[in-house]
Amino acid sequence: MSHRGTRVLRLDALARVEGEAALHLRVQEETVTEARLRIYEPPRFFEAFLIGRGHTEPPDITARICGICPVAYQMSACQAIENACGVTVDGPLAELRRLLYCGEWIESHTLHIYLLHAPDFLGRADAIELARDQRAAVERGLRIKQTGNAILEQLGGRPIHPVNVRVGGFYRTPAPEELRPLAERLRQARDDALETVRWVAAFDFPDAASDHDLLALRDPGRYAIDSGTPTAITAHGRTPALREFPVSDLEQHVHEEQVPHSTALTAALDGRRYLTGPLARYAINGRWLHPVAAQAARDAGLGDPLAGDICDNPFRSIVVRAVEVVQAVEEALRIIEGYEQPSRSALDVLPRKAVGAGATEAPRGLLYHRYALAEDGTLTSARIIPPTAQNQTAIEEDVRRAVQARLDRLGAAADDEELIRLCERAIRNHDPCISCAAHFLDLTVERA
Repeated sequence: MSHRGTRVLRLDALARVEGEAALHLRVQEETVTEARLRIYEPPRFFEAFLIGRGHTEPPDITARICGICPVAYQMSACQAIENACGVTVDGPLAELRRLLYCGEWIESHTLHIYLLHAPDFLGRADAIELARDQRAAVERGLRIKQTGNAILEQLGGRPIHPVNVRVGGFYRTPAPEELRPLAERLRQARDDALETVRWVAAFDFPDAASDHDLLALRDPGRYAIDSGTPTAITAHGRTPALREFPVSDLEQHVHEEQVPHSTALTAALDGRRYLTGPLARYAINGRWLHPVAAQAARDAGLGDPLAGDICDNPFRSIVVRAVEVVQAVEEALRIIEGYEQPSRSALDVLPRKAVGAGATEAPRGLLYHRYALAEDGTLTSARIIPPTAQNQTAIEEDVRRAVQARLDRLGAAADDEELIRLCERAIRNHDPCISCAAHFLDLTVERA
């Protein structure tokens, strides 16, 4: 809609994202004066549902927050409860958890790359239209995704909302011979994953550079997935200054607030806008990529991650995500090849009155859980901070900059429909999981 130098762009429903959201953009005299990502997914009350439940229940309940990344919720929930109860899961059980998480990264990242994001770069409405002239590529993506799903089904009992995960470990652990068929599928998936990196690296990317602070887990010696220390970069693009803090202190640094236009909370890191997810992980953990994944990153034009090169173009996050699929495939193979079945499927996790926190790297970024337990294990409080809510402010800023850059180049000739498509691309760069981000509204009742 245009009025003599002022136009308001409304994207009432975002397609190819998980959940429901809209975008409101105001342009005055070819200057973007307002960008609001409006998440209108209904409040879901998961934290409230957890109050009064037993300490063994959060992994199964919180897994229902997302159908694409349920393992992330299970792993963060398990860590938080185990932290409260003074239990550390390590050895083969921890390796099995990491393998399960690799399966989720493979299937979730591949879904994003092929079904949600690639159509943007290739001028197609969706993956179905994409398959009409790039059938082989779409079939390649589906093969990789099926490999990730196979890992989830083998370890979790089913590919969506796994049922074999419990506080302390698993209900059942597989024998080594049960995992061997997965290794063969992963070797085939490695070739497809490397081809995916080459495929997406050839896309046409807009010039863009973000200057958000970055936050990801850091686990020196290996690429952080299922554990690590929250680490921030406050001056990326130059010599990074790393700042670490314990998981238990995360809420002292990450502050959430309700904004009128969204049912998702927005977050700031020590008062500053920040980003979590693949670009943050790559910047903080790139030096620990598997050699095959690191070479794929170099070949794709991402620089040398072993030398600390980072990627600050949000439109190239699809390339980083593809490199992470290679990493997850190599990591899964390593775990399977060295796997020895543990003597117990789970450690005892006895309840006690305490507070515990846990954080892992969901495909979309750092996912934090904190629970308070009564002496009998009953949950008395729960706090969940999902990645998309943390990224919301950075997404709005990326949208504003992308549209402003296009207006600076084209001025009034920039077509509204083209600008709306650009906005959609800028949002999907971050793989928003809108349903996961929907929080509960603060409700105040005034009675006379």
